[in-house]
Amino acid sequence: MKNICIFCSAQEVEEKFVKDAKQLGNLMVKNKFNLVWGGSNYGLMKVIADSVQENGGKIYGVTMEFLKDHRRMNADEMTIAKDLPERKKLLLSKSDAIILLVGGIGSLDEVAEMLEFKKHNLHQKPIVVLNTDKFYEGLKVQFQRMENDGFLPRKLDELIFFADTPINAINYVKRSLNK
Repeated sequence: MKNICIFCSAQEVEEKFVKDAKQLGNLMVKNKFNLVWGGSNYGLMKVIADSVQENGGKIYGVTMEFLKDHRRMNADEMTIAKDLPERKKLLLSKSDAIILLVGGIGSLDEVAEMLEFKKHNLHQKPIVVLNTDKFYEGLKVQFQRMENDGFLPRKLDELIFFADTPINAINYVKRSLNK
């Protein structure tokens, strides 16, 4: 089985975001993907981990020393990184694809670093933004502006895919990994 790294919020969020996270977790397992995530047992991080485990998938967490008290205790594997750079490196190395769910500054930081690495050909893993309720529409417009104004050395669609539904996100990952 392959692994999808999920970046998302550790905050409690509205049901429309919870619903898509649950559906994505279910679809991941049905399509033979395990979860790699930040290891938290709160917010959407808990929701996605619950969904994957309840559907029979494995979950691999990577938390940090200062967050270890918030980690999910029944993960199949839990790594405690010393700091954020090490955590991001481990998340990338353990995953075959990346999906960004709704989140805050931390989630945005994590996906931005993965995009920067991909831009420089340090990996070619698919990166998907699940744009639930158009949460990332502003980010999508900004990336399009960067491409249009010549700030990206590669075409935007080579770097990132914006999906409106969990099924579109999973289908994109499957197509990308089967090349």
